[in-house]
Amino acid sequence: MKTATKTKFKQTEIGKSPELGTAGEWRQARLAEICVHSAFGPRFSGELYAPDGNVATLRTTDISEDGRIEYATMPLARLDLSKFQQHLLHEDDLVVTRTGRVGTTAVFDGFRLPVLAGAFLIRFRLNRELAEPHFYRYYFNSPEGCALITSVATGSVQQNLNITSLHGLVIPVPPLREQRAIAHILGTLNDKIELNHQMNKTLEAIGQAIFKHWFIDFEFSNEEGKPYKSSGGEMTYNKELEKEIPKSWLVKPIDKVADFLNGLAMQKYPAVNEIEFLPVIKIRELRQGITDASGKASLDIPKKYVVRDGDVLFSWSGSLEVVIWTSGEGALNQHLFKVTSKDYPKWFYYYWLLQHLAGYRHIAEGKATTMGHIQRHHLKSSLVVVPDRTGLQTMDKILSSLVERIIELNMESRNLSRIRDSLLPKLMSGKVRVPVEAR
Repeated sequence: MKTATKTKFKQTEIGKSPELGTAGEWRQARLAEICVHSAFGPRFSGELYAPDGNVATLRTTDISEDGRIEYATMPLARLDLSKFQQHLLHEDDLVVTRTGRVGTTAVFDGFRLPVLAGAFLIRFRLNRELAEPHFYRYYFNSPEGCALITSVATGSVQQNLNITSLHGLVIPVPPLREQRAIAHILGTLNDKIELNHQMNKTLEAIGQAIFKHWFIDFEFSNEEGKPYKSSGGEMTYNKELEKEIPKSWLVKPIDKVADFLNGLAMQKYPAVNEIEFLPVIKIRELRQGITDASGKASLDIPKKYVVRDGDVLFSWSGSLEVVIWTSGEGALNQHLFKVTSKDYPKWFYYYWLLQHLAGYRHIAEGKATTMGHIQRHHLKSSLVVVPDRTGLQTMDKILSSLVERIIELNMESRNLSRIRDSLLPKLMSGKVRVPVEAR
């Protein structure tokens, strides 16, 4: 990829666009000019959904915010396909959500069954001699493209899109080879981010399975490399747990294994300006990461309330979650615990918290008159089984490296997302040009 420092720009209806440059001439066109067919998805009764259906239905909820289709979630229906041929999705069709997250755009890449676009989607079939669908997926999901689409949405309570208004949108039309090169670059970044996500899901599942095998089933390897309990390992009855545990192991409350630091009311520590600040980490950030909507706190908060990559965070109120934080430095808000330990490795208290999480959520759900939460005494009553020091050191060699790999992959994905988000508007405007030889 290269930057064309001599590229000249001209003012157009959609802003500045490059004139003739190293990769050819960019022009503008109405969306209708690059479409060969457009249609709303059909409506049909939900009673027609069936596990042995002959057709799948793509809904708005099956499309992620960045335009990925979650094929595994599409429901199946049994229909007379002869009546729906004109509504079936073709590979490379552009699909746009018309309600909900208005304007979220995806490219249909095919499925094992015929697929119908749902009633709240609009399908555009592009002229492949003029347009690369994946380029326009990235364009319409970019801040500029999103603003363009929402500018023609109607409705004060629930926004909606119609085909006629979308057909009238003036959009950039780079040379086809340049569209493909841009889509390839952005697609490569997205593919790597998604691969990391899938790898982490697998690693998380493996880590929790190993933890259960060792600490719930007590089938860790004995000195001969055989499963401890099923190979006749010596057990002793524990009254607190009301079950047998390996001899020489201990039982402790989880708050004796780890320290639980509650966050501060960060509105008392406002940022002094818009440049020097720590983003405030609330419950929302545990799921979404840091966004432009995140609060801003002073850099001068007590250091122990600064959250860093790799810290274990536990939201004890509202939506109860346990995560290993990997979204950069931030300020720990109230209703969150930062969990640490001087005596035990991170994986040990992290997996024990996950083991108790369902119980904590059940407690929180039972508080009908207040926002669901747990209290400190619930931590004192949460018991964990602690192996002897030698056993813990042996286990640590396996699970510490696994958790560190999860952290590394998440941080890599965060950095790749930043690169992608920085490149996206520049590529879509032509301010950064790509060599067409790339595709």
